[in-house]
Amino acid sequence: MSIKDIASAKLPEMIDNRRHMHMHPELSFKEKETYKFILNHLSKYPDLHIRENVGANKENEGVGIIASIGEGHPHIAIRADFDALPIEDQKEVAYKSQNPGVMHACGHDGHTSTLLGLVDTVVANKANLKGTVSFIFQYGEEEQPGGAKAMTEDGALNGVDKVYGQHYWSQFDTNEIQARPGALIASPDGFYITIKGSGGHAAYPDTTVDPIVIAAELITNLQTAVSRQISPIDNAVVTVGSVKGGDAFNVIPDSVRIVGTVRTFKQEVKEKIHEIFKQEVEYTTKKRGASYDMDYRYGYPAVVNHEEEAKVIETAALELGLPYKEADPLMIGEDFSHYILEKPGAFFYTGTGNQDKNTRHAHHTDMFDLDEDGMESALMMFMKILELESVIEWK
Repeated sequence: MSIKDIASAKLPEMIDNRRHMHMHPELSFKEKETYKFILNHLSKYPDLHIRENVGANKENEGVGIIASIGEGHPHIAIRADFDALPIEDQKEVAYKSQNPGVMHACGHDGHTSTLLGLVDTVVANKANLKGTVSFIFQYGEEEQPGGAKAMTEDGALNGVDKVYGQHYWSQFDTNEIQARPGALIASPDGFYITIKGSGGHAAYPDTTVDPIVIAAELITNLQTAVSRQISPIDNAVVTVGSVKGGDAFNVIPDSVRIVGTVRTFKQEVKEKIHEIFKQEVEYTTKKRGASYDMDYRYGYPAVVNHEEEAKVIETAALELGLPYKEADPLMIGEDFSHYILEKPGAFFYTGTGNQDKNTRHAHHTDMFDLDEDGMESALMMFMKILELESVIEWK
């Protein structure tokens, strides 16, 4: 059978698994039933070497799973994540979330059902293995510090030569594959600043240290400093997402809290912006007689694809006859970066956007859904990647 025939035959089961997961989503670091569901699927194969609770440490229970088959090299790992988001599912579909306030709004249910489908196909073709394949099922991608860091620290990639992953993307046409060598996904940092002034009556601002005015000045200063000190070629974004202070029209509050994010691709730019923040917050508050607290949190590293492995993805798509585009870098965040900081590898997008099927809704929104036909293309991609990496022949 061809790769296309195998993937097409597997699609109905992948859809069933995806819809089960969609109906039973679990938040990051709380994915116990999902963990059991995955283990139950894997446990029917005696040829798999299954490692449970990967990533467990003093901070989390670690419900990562790694299943491996074969021996020797090449040793290729494929990763999928399986956590959901704190969003109320508003879709009226048979597989609507049954867990109030929790929803698979980013496609992780599809990622995992596709990887389970890959497990099935590799096990069915175990006689044709020429190396080792590891299937990494990762928890906690949506919530920092994420599951990838803990799993890699726990030896998830021991013995692995290369690692690949993919993400379904509703803004790309169904079955379209996008990737690129180099920077693909940004590093998302967060900042949490509290400006401490001295409140009072709104009629007498001269007797106060007004934190709202200082906050407004600081926001402008930060945007100006970053736009003037960072090259526009370096794709740095600073966004303030929340400003909170005061409850009454005639009262100047004692404090204002500013929360936002910084997105970058280069480590040196990331560090430079952190220094800009330190300088600007110190300068702006002190000159106005205020004080401050700042918590600046580094997020996931940027996803920077290795050139050779990105070329494998492009070759796989073209040889399969799938539409391929070189991706524009996206300013989102993704902890797959931890894997390819440790081993060569690459990440790609599989389009699942289809207006006729109402699957163009943005990720992390309450109407998000997948065009499940895209799962066949993703399975084909992983099968072809394993073939190109000379770890298996499909017969």
